[in-house]
Amino acid sequence: MDILYTRVSTLIQNNDRQLLHKKDYNLIIEDKCSGTIPFFERDGGKKILKLLNNNSITSLNVHQIDRLGRNLIDILNTIAIFNQKKVNINFLQQGLKTLDEDSKENAISKMIISILGVVAEMERNLIRERQLEGIAIAKAKGVYDGRRKGTSESGLTFLNKKKNKKAVKLLEEGYKQSEVAKIIGLHPNTVSKIKKINNKLKNII
Repeated sequence: MDILYTRVSTLIQNNDRQLLHKKDYNLIIEDKCSGTIPFFERDGGKKILKLLNNNSITSLNVHQIDRLGRNLIDILNTIAIFNQKKVNINFLQQGLKTLDEDSKENAISKMIISILGVVAEMERNLIRERQLEGIAIAKAKGVYDGRRKGTSESGLTFLNKKKNKKAVKLLEEGYKQSEVAKIIGLHPNTVSKIKKINNKLKNII
């Protein structure tokens, strides 16, 4: 079974680029989570591991390396597990394969993947630094309210709730907040909060 794996970080991101050739694959598995989460701890990653252990995978296809992860050690550990099972990972954008035609580790690809993995890790750190700088500037201007006192739920976690995900989709399709509240059965204030958080996340990306 040839699997296409896609990952986006938030609900409001789309994976159209990653699905350009989706008809070429037997199964598509998608994750909506941070690339810092270890691959096999993601919902999609768990499904893939189960298929891998059942010897049901012929190849795993990923648009680019940072979709697999943004932590070099986790990327290499993930590749190592696939190598042990003699299952090739194709990084489509970079044109890299983890195994050669004899199912042996491709040393050149490993070197390039390691370099690109470091770049992905550096990019993640740079994004984080910019976010912290932006928060610091917003705090200095008195316009950053941060997380409300007494709550521990992140905006992404809030939007990932089943009803809230449906609300995001309807709002993106142009439905009014009052219509979304009636259709899904949410309080109007909740729909207003969903829209506010969704818009904030759009501005971060």
